[in-house]
Amino acid sequence: MFMSKLAHLMKRGAEFLGCDVAIMCGAMSWVSERNLVSAISNAGGFGVIACGAMTPELLDAEIAATKALTSKPFGVNLITMHPQIMELIAVCTKHQVSHIVLAGGLPPKGSIEAIKESGAKVLCFAPALTLAKKFARSGVDALIIEGSEAGGHIGPVSTSVLAQEILPELGEQLPIFVAGGIGRGGLVASYLEMGAAGVQLGTRFVCAHESIAHPNFKQAFLRANARDAVASVQIDPRLPVIPVRALKNKGTEEFTKKQIEVAGKLDRGEIDMEAAQLEIETYWAGALRRAVIDGDVEYGSVMAGQSVGMVHVERPVVDIIAKLVREAEEALAR
Repeated sequence: MFMSKLAHLMKRGAEFLGCDVAIMCGAMSWVSERNLVSAISNAGGFGVIACGAMTPELLDAEIAATKALTSKPFGVNLITMHPQIMELIAVCTKHQVSHIVLAGGLPPKGSIEAIKESGAKVLCFAPALTLAKKFARSGVDALIIEGSEAGGHIGPVSTSVLAQEILPELGEQLPIFVAGGIGRGGLVASYLEMGAAGVQLGTRFVCAHESIAHPNFKQAFLRANARDAVASVQIDPRLPVIPVRALKNKGTEEFTKKQIEVAGKLDRGEIDMEAAQLEIETYWAGALRRAVIDGDVEYGSVMAGQSVGMVHVERPVVDIIAKLVREAEEALAR
């Protein structure tokens, strides 16, 4: 009986994604790759490849490798300011990827149309109600609303506030997935009851057995409290720096120095604003790789959401999803 209530609330999201349980995995650069993505899709959830700064050739290989590990649907997350975004969309089209998530700002002209022409569904991140409405008008198929509690690049508003603003306004119009700060199934149930079609979790899956994150990276998560996951500070108002939430370490201080360096280049006219933004993004990609792949959790970027304090053990993806489902069922039964 309890499962039927959860299944009923998740029905729209699960049907939209083509999976059993409307739980997406957030696209985390270097972490959300073939192994974790396929494991999540195989377990009934919905995995999403983090394209990040990949070239079209690398993405091509990653999608092919993921398809070799699962016959279930999965998505690809593309960064809107990637200089080769149209080529990346073409790679996804070639592989008949069913869902493409656009992240990091307004999609460039023609990108949404190109995705829809391929037959894939388009999901966009909406950090504000005005943007959510704009996306809905522009024909996106679904929205992800992610609050400031999340790890990685974040907006300024908390998930709970965004959910209250956006779900009543647009929840019936198109599927909306809620992300940021979700660590237990009880909260999943709450957002579903508020009108969400499903949820997205990232931090919760970092310490999955199938995650290729370095043991040091996982240990940092297992040791951390919610308050350890802090947002980066913008040094220069001219720099289009989207705040990033990560575990506080020496790398956090290094980023401050990096911003001062880039601001200096702007002052001297050595680079323009777009190049400045790209340099900041490239810095994050490199710092994140140092932490996730090389295990340098002192100077690398240990991107984590505030729900990191609820990650206590390393366990298989199938167990993580089963636990979230069980907790959601229990909450709905009360």
